[in-house]
Amino acid sequence: MKVRREVLGDAHVDRAEAAKSDFDHPFQTLITEGAWGTLWADETISRRDRSLLTLALLAATGNFEEIPMHIRASSNTGATPDEIMQAFMHVAVYAGVPKANHAIKLAKETFKELGVET
Repeated sequence: MKVRREVLGDAHVDRAEAAKSDFDHPFQTLITEGAWGTLWADETISRRDRSLLTLALLAATGNFEEIPMHIRASSNTGATPDEIMQAFMHVAVYAGVPKANHAIKLAKETFKELGVET
């Protein structure tokens, strides 16, 4: 939970925890322990690199709904807008231009909401 809060921020985690129900409790435990307690807590690669990998994988697999959340988290991981654009350019070449185009659109909207110039 500590790593999850450091990456996503307290406000996001507090909202997710408040929305947790008996039904999705096992899933929330799985992602908290697996994604945040194991994967993101590992120090083999930096959080910046994990952030870029995550954004590229989300875009490449068409899982766009989490891109804004991870764009917001980039302010905590150190991934810059220019680096994120490079990750999405890799997506364009290796996974498809439409996926990268949509990810870039989401990133631009999210950066604008955050007041980050791109």
